[in-house]
Amino acid sequence: MKITYITAGAAGTICGNCLRDNALAGALKRVGHEVVLLPAYTPLLTDEEDVSDRRVVLSGVNLYLQSKFRLARSIGLLDPLLDHPRLLRWASSFAVQTNPAQLGEMTRDTFLGDRGPYQREIRKLVGVLRDLQPDIVHLTNSMLASVAAPIKRHLGVPVVCSLQGEADFLAGLPEPRRSECYDLLRGHAAQVDGWIAPCRDQIDTMRAALGVEAEQFETILPGISTDGYSRARVRSGDRFVVGFLARISEEKGLSVLARAVDLLRKRHPERTIELRVAGWRADTKQAYIDGLRKRYSFDDLGYLERDEKIAFLEGLDAFSVPATYRASKGLYVLEALAAGVPVVQPRIGVFPELLDMTGGGLSCTPGDSEDLAAKLETLMTDAASASQLGHKGRGKLHTHGTAERMADQTLAVYEQLLADSA
Repeated sequence: MKITYITAGAAGTICGNCLRDNALAGALKRVGHEVVLLPAYTPLLTDEEDVSDRRVVLSGVNLYLQSKFRLARSIGLLDPLLDHPRLLRWASSFAVQTNPAQLGEMTRDTFLGDRGPYQREIRKLVGVLRDLQPDIVHLTNSMLASVAAPIKRHLGVPVVCSLQGEADFLAGLPEPRRSECYDLLRGHAAQVDGWIAPCRDQIDTMRAALGVEAEQFETILPGISTDGYSRARVRSGDRFVVGFLARISEEKGLSVLARAVDLLRKRHPERTIELRVAGWRADTKQAYIDGLRKRYSFDDLGYLERDEKIAFLEGLDAFSVPATYRASKGLYVLEALAAGVPVVQPRIGVFPELLDMTGGGLSCTPGDSEDLAAKLETLMTDAASASQLGHKGRGKLHTHGTAERMADQTLAVYEQLLADSA
């Protein structure tokens, strides 16, 4: 099968969507399908082998210029330069504004599709797809749904669209742009042939906005590559090590975890309790983490490459990223479980479904450091149960939480849509 998957580059940041899409494309390639992972906006950044195409469609620099300057919409002489991956990667090295409150007009222009200011960029995308001649096109999220109609019109192939947690961004748009975008999105959603959600929570969050019935979604929980995970954690017994591994930002809940570990230390002064923090962070977040370190004690290891990340996880006794928003993927939970580390995650977003799938951890109340501390205390004081959770989670992850399982389920959606269209 010839598959073109249009993913969204995250402007030079490590992003769960990029990691998931890259893992999915790689797994589909390994079972013999011809997959082109086509970045939109900016190139991808991933800590695994990057299987994405060198080309970048819907260039972020070009879209920005055409949104701000009407003249740029009609002059395409600089397109080869503005679309060049090297320029886009360089531009992505600077702080990029992703605050929906500041991007209402640009988002509305995107949702206007080929009736808006980005007509030339969409024509270029269609031209790339004509050259590729895919059997099916997969859009990474509903923010790209405006290209579904032009793709079907010019190529006549089914279009699949995933949800990737875009609900929070859309909800943060200022009025009247938010209402305009929702109205446009419902129209574009009608052109999509199949929908894939990463968890049931995302269906509940987005189906009304899309005007799509719940039964039209296929739920495919995320999966990861398990290459490199060699052994489960062996507890040292003389200390308790809690880990956090995610993009450093307020909504990931690092402050909630730091308070919980502080409470645990006060309850058990006889124990050595460590908190180790790692993850990608923008320069603008350094003040946030510096402020936390003034109040709480933890080791800040910064960004880790893949081998370093696996070694970090295999040195933990417990893991938590107590996000305060409705996270849609939670790949870091799967990574911890792949290393045999029990997790404690809030009852929000994708986390309950990941815990149901793997049985590898405990749940806690979102945003509640007291409850999180109590669950971490359970893992610390009941070593046998903690070890059992980690062992069970690791076993289930390696059978149910892999990129290969995710690829098999996604392929089944493709095959059904192609059979229906035939």
